[in-house]
Amino acid sequence: MTPSTIVADTEERAALRHAVAKLVGKYGHDYFMQKAQAHEEPAELWKELGEAGFLGVHLSEEYGGGGGTMSDLAVVVEEASSQGVPLLMMVISPAICGSIIDKHGSPELKQRWLPGIADGTLKMAFAITEPDAGSNSHEITTTAHPDGDGWSLSGTKYWTSGIDEADAVLVVTRGPEPGPKGRHPLSLFVVPTDSPGLSWQHIPAALQQPEHQFTVFFDDVRVGPEALVGDEGSGLRHVFAGLNPERITAACISNGIARYALEKATTYARDRQVWTVPIGAHQGVAHPLAEAYIGTQLSRLMAFRAAELFDAGQDAAEASNIAKFAAADSSLRTLDQAMQTHGGNGMALEYGLADLWFVARMLKTAPVSREMVLNFVAQRSLGLPASY
Repeated sequence: MTPSTIVADTEERAALRHAVAKLVGKYGHDYFMQKAQAHEEPAELWKELGEAGFLGVHLSEEYGGGGGTMSDLAVVVEEASSQGVPLLMMVISPAICGSIIDKHGSPELKQRWLPGIADGTLKMAFAITEPDAGSNSHEITTTAHPDGDGWSLSGTKYWTSGIDEADAVLVVTRGPEPGPKGRHPLSLFVVPTDSPGLSWQHIPAALQQPEHQFTVFFDDVRVGPEALVGDEGSGLRHVFAGLNPERITAACISNGIARYALEKATTYARDRQVWTVPIGAHQGVAHPLAEAYIGTQLSRLMAFRAAELFDAGQDAAEASNIAKFAAADSSLRTLDQAMQTHGGNGMALEYGLADLWFVARMLKTAPVSREMVLNFVAQRSLGLPASY
């Protein structure tokens, strides 16, 4: 199933889409699941993606990137996922960390990390969530204490993905003293994962993906001035350079999973015969798949609209949140219908659908929950009173 022309690609972007599909298709869903079950990095695929320029397609050319746009990265992420290879690390390392450093990092910080993020030789994790803060970043307690010409970081982060395979982690911290409004100012630091005092503990989860999740401990982790991203105390503003890309690319993973599931389901519905006719000839099978296709295309439109707004330097927050919300819900419905189309085979791992369920379900909760998206839309889009 080729991508719908509803999402209008330029000739260059269509070529990018084809190239990514061809590269990732060589590996495919079986490779992805083998790595997930063995808890191994998909190192061979990641290396090829980096060498081809796909991971850093949106990053500055000056620092090893492709000089492209968030729309280009959206194509890369969606197309990889449409091959049954939804790589969460694509969202974390190039989309979140790469975008923040490209926007706010010092020249030295950019030179140190961006070329490796772009070519795949370096990975960076992102640590913001805490056990007692949840979605309220103002309540984080991981603190950066001034220490000579640098800082000492202390605290705990939660559900940090892929830190075990990362070379560094971009961590969101607070200052030790509150500001004039009673809130502690936030700052961002890049911390190498071999830093003394930094450790992590695996969180067992139902997700089947190569990237695993961890509780991360910062026990007086010392960082110098070179680790600071942007200005001290301006971390909340700086982090937003990564949050919209996070939502856009998360939506693209969901949309790619939906496309993959539809491809599987429609092929099965054409080939599987009962009482001498393909099951896809029955409206009870065909109509739910058609509805899933419509939902997928609507979600893709919003994701690429959000990317276009981001690329134009406009406020992409509303579109990015709506895109993530719509894509996560649509992807789950589509995957469920694809499994239903397969009947009992939908539960068989050899058909490559059931093992994606928890990845698709996770995207309904992360990187921002659907409830927080609804809060955002209610308050920002509809002007309703705040509930918190």
